[in-house]
Amino acid sequence: MIRNQFLFFPSATKSTNATSLISLKILSTTSSSPLKNFRNNNGFIRKFSTMTGFYDLQSSDINKKPFSFAEWKGKVVLLVNVASKCGFTPQYSGLESLYNKYKDEGLVIAGFPCNQFGSQEPGTEGEIVQFCSTKYNVTFPLFAKIDVNGANASSVYEYLKSQQSGDIKWNFEKFLIDKNGNVVKRFPSNVKPEDLEKEVNPLLKSNL
Repeated sequence: MIRNQFLFFPSATKSTNATSLISLKILSTTSSSPLKNFRNNNGFIRKFSTMTGFYDLQSSDINKKPFSFAEWKGKVVLLVNVASKCGFTPQYSGLESLYNKYKDEGLVIAGFPCNQFGSQEPGTEGEIVQFCSTKYNVTFPLFAKIDVNGANASSVYEYLKSQQSGDIKWNFEKFLIDKNGNVVKRFPSNVKPEDLEKEVNPLLKSNL
């Protein structure tokens, strides 16, 4: 419901003492208010009403257990939306190599399975783990399947896109986060993990 409310302000001119009548349309604060409904139904506003940064994010790991990104404070983090039946799936090998090389220096790589692109991640979390471990010997953390775009997009990816704008285009896009939780760079799917070493190294060597 929309109602008119009238507010009176003294005129700014010296030539008259008349008051200026300004009509303002104010949205009702009742439950039928379009603004209230928008805030309730819009994922971005709902998810970020109290969020302040990367370390406020939470997600469920591949075993559906809650995980707080605050555990990654002081780490360099590479987040990747992954899929098992994609032309870029062999990048798992490069990601695992990069992780093994730098994990002791503070690198975290996290894979977020997503089935939004060509339905290339159709399996369950259990099937995803089985595939990644047997085919590519993946040991870096994997998380529960999510959407990265659209009305049901994970708050993780809504946040990442708020820092490095634009919808996710395909599987294996990559976001690089520094030790202070800043989303410093975003890389398209065709950037290979081995090409990221020159980006990761300086962040690992930098001070908090």
